[in-house]
Amino acid sequence: MALINIKIEGVSYQVEEGLTILEAAKKCGYEIPSLCAFNHGECSKGSCRVCLVEATGARGLVASCVYPINEGMEIKISSPAAVAARRASVELLLSNHNVNCQQCEKNGKCELLYVAGVTGAREGKFKGVKTPVTVDRLTSSIVRDTSKCILCGRCIERCKNAHGMGILGFENRGFRTIVAPAENRSFANSPCILCGQCVSVCPTGALMEKSEIDKVDEAMKAGKHVVVQTAPAVRAALGEEFGYPVGTAVTGKMVAALKRLGFHKVYDTNFAADLTIMEEGTELLSRIKNGGKLPMITSCSPGWVNYAEYNYGDLLEHLSSCKSPHQMLGAIVKSYYAEKKGIDPKDIFVVSVMPCTAKKHEKDREELKVEGLADVDAVLTTRELAKMIKRAGILFNKLPDEEFDGDLLGDYTGAGVIFGVTGGVMEAALRTVYYVLTGKEHEAIKFEAVRGFEGIREASIDINGMAVNVAIAHGMKNAKVLLDDIRAGKSKYHFIEIMGCPGGCIAGGGQPIVRSCFLPNEDDDILDTYKEKRAKALYSEDERQVLRQSHNNEQIKALYADYLGEPNSHKAHELLHTSYSAKIGFND
Repeated sequence: MALINIKIEGVSYQVEEGLTILEAAKKCGYEIPSLCAFNHGECSKGSCRVCLVEATGARGLVASCVYPINEGMEIKISSPAAVAARRASVELLLSNHNVNCQQCEKNGKCELLYVAGVTGAREGKFKGVKTPVTVDRLTSSIVRDTSKCILCGRCIERCKNAHGMGILGFENRGFRTIVAPAENRSFANSPCILCGQCVSVCPTGALMEKSEIDKVDEAMKAGKHVVVQTAPAVRAALGEEFGYPVGTAVTGKMVAALKRLGFHKVYDTNFAADLTIMEEGTELLSRIKNGGKLPMITSCSPGWVNYAEYNYGDLLEHLSSCKSPHQMLGAIVKSYYAEKKGIDPKDIFVVSVMPCTAKKHEKDREELKVEGLADVDAVLTTRELAKMIKRAGILFNKLPDEEFDGDLLGDYTGAGVIFGVTGGVMEAALRTVYYVLTGKEHEAIKFEAVRGFEGIREASIDINGMAVNVAIAHGMKNAKVLLDDIRAGKSKYHFIEIMGCPGGCIAGGGQPIVRSCFLPNEDDDILDTYKEKRAKALYSEDERQVLRQSHNNEQIKALYADYLGEPNSHKAHELLHTSYSAKIGFND
């Protein structure tokens, strides 16, 4: 790439041709205040006018996020005109904003408040009528509050980029413009998959998960036997809420915090991930041997399941009938655990700490209830758990490392840990399928062919002379490619893993917000590398485990011997399997 000469504040620099002023300034050591720099410009570019600067050759001030540099350009960031204009732009945004910052769920991680501080914006500078407000609380997963929306368009672009969908868009015109599903419908009345990717990029509190902390508080107050479980991806990100570098595994401190919050039992969803492999692997082999519907597709990701029901109702037979791991654990807690402990299942309250907002919707599905009783009663995101820990005054950094409760449902293998990253479910399944078909462990343990972050990955694994063809996709934009091939009768695969969120659960919609402005000690490329860092934390924990294959989990063996019989037994199907149905009116 050719280099060109520019000046910023009178200092000469050489930078790559083709950059915007905002990008060039960053490379030269300047952080121009903006609302898109923290998110790779994934927004309605140039709309907020927060990044205005002076530049030679331009007529007036220009939005640095869209204006390209050219040879000899001189840029002034701190001129009186630029400083005043940026401040006025933020003040205009604040004039139509609900500034109840103390009550806002995004308090402490609000980018609008951050740039208001940087630019010196004054509250109440511009006063007048505000755009009519919509507050949508109808789903179990996401709350949309247009009074806090700044019309940046990030959520719109993320939905398109991650899923090839357009659930959100600009509705109305002029002063009445809002961001909403078509016709300002609720998320509950649209084909939204509730993945929360829009929440993870929203710079304000306009989009947030629907908190269930109060439900947990009420259960504890009512004297319920409250059991908590944590998904594998939570341990790889929770520390970020307490100042740890991105990708630091904080498993022991997380467990210690949960015990101090008063939960009666603290279990790891990894136990149920091992259980899922036993059920799902058996189901796959049965389909292969008995001419069942192939390819079989994983059903662990509720966002992906929602997408399938809305858009591929004709392919639902391809989905594994297995419930997701946290639902399996909930079902086992309210049956096997309840029986062993002598507790009425109705007196047990199961809490799942998940990296996902779609899990909140999943727990309410009628199909997942057993004899009218929900497997899981409340789902907290990683962010919500952090709030509970802070609310309790627990100094997370000073906690000792403690172990999950080990009775009945406490053991897990490395295979369960890697469920949190794209390709992890596939790799865990292959470790066990290989053993079942060959009678011996895969020598390398790892299946490197299914790892990575490409949108679609494929591999053919030779297992005892049988070629098992597999594929992995994450994000519905990539999943659509594989699904269309199945629909067209062109798919060559036996087994497909699909995860709703790009990168898998490590980048779920309930994970800590990653923004460079709130992570001053991270490298400038943190938005490019945070998924890899979180994934590394899970792969490292897998390698530290003594047992790394689900079929070697002794407590899983005991569960089958004492209670379930064998994988895919009648009892297992009653508790651990389900079915899905097309959403009429949304299918092709």
